[in-house]
Amino acid sequence: MDIELTPDQRSARDIVRGHIVFALGILLLLLLAWLLVKELLIIYVSALFAVVLMPAVTRITSREIRGHYLSRPAAIILLVVSVLAVVGTFFTVGLPPVLHDLNEFSTELPARIPRIVDRLDKLPITKHLNVNAVAQQAEGTLTSTASYLLGSLPNWIKHLFDILTAVFLCIYFMLEGEHAYLFFLSLFPPVPRHRLDVTLRRAEHRISKWLVGQGLLMLILGVCSTIAFGLLKVRYFLLLGFLMGLFNIIPIAGGVFTIALAAVVAALDSWTKMFAVIGFYMVYVNIENAFLIPRIMRSSVDLMGLTILIALLCGTALAGIVGALVAVPTAVLVAVLLDEYAVRKDSPLV
Repeated sequence: MDIELTPDQRSARDIVRGHIVFALGILLLLLLAWLLVKELLIIYVSALFAVVLMPAVTRITSREIRGHYLSRPAAIILLVVSVLAVVGTFFTVGLPPVLHDLNEFSTELPARIPRIVDRLDKLPITKHLNVNAVAQQAEGTLTSTASYLLGSLPNWIKHLFDILTAVFLCIYFMLEGEHAYLFFLSLFPPVPRHRLDVTLRRAEHRISKWLVGQGLLMLILGVCSTIAFGLLKVRYFLLLGFLMGLFNIIPIAGGVFTIALAAVVAALDSWTKMFAVIGFYMVYVNIENAFLIPRIMRSSVDLMGLTILIALLCGTALAGIVGALVAVPTAVLVAVLLDEYAVRKDSPLV
């Protein structure tokens, strides 16, 4: 038996059905996002770096070269070629000495091991140790390490493919990102669309200033490290100084990794050099935290130091090194959105 519904009841039923369909759609989107979390992370990182790099592309296109202005694709190609040329030059200068020493070390290692064992046997402390067993254990460790590196080769290739995918996506975002951005805005009504557009462009401006500030910090650390390592006569000081500056784009983790590498290289010559390298980095970190970061990054992104640390902590926990890499610009985006849509500026604090 059909029940005759009033117009108000039919309207209420349609509204309930609409809410149910909307909730099911949200659940399906969340499930899809969970399944594609890695791909979405690559897309997000690529889009974010496209936003960061677009001011550089705009400046290139605005410069007149022999009476002509470069198009956006030509400017992007010039930017990519310039970055590859700089990186290639440093590695061409810095890598050959490293490869030469590694080749000599691997060639002389079988002949050095017996002499090292004989010297250890003459030490008083080694009377209580089985040096031959230790040598065999070390040999087994080296073999297992080589097997691990060989077995992890597919994972490294996979990560390399992800990096190349992110690079190509970043280029496409710089080429066609404006069309995608306008399509995204078209999903909103006119009045909220204008407000969101103004907010996102303000976030874009602050994020691009982050790149300038971070690039300045990278340059300062790279130059200071190269000079310090050169004065200390550390091996491969040019390569190590370049890596110190390059990896400083990853806050905290990048500096820790590169200074550990520099300390190991310095320890090959003497313990004094190793402690001098660590001492230099400790002094620099204190100067950077007390003087450089508050003046450079605070003026660039206008974020409190506590906010930056929390962003780094959350980004690292969620996505590892990649999360730390995009933590600060993401915090800038979130801060701008909260300032526009959540902060009640007309309500005085009690």
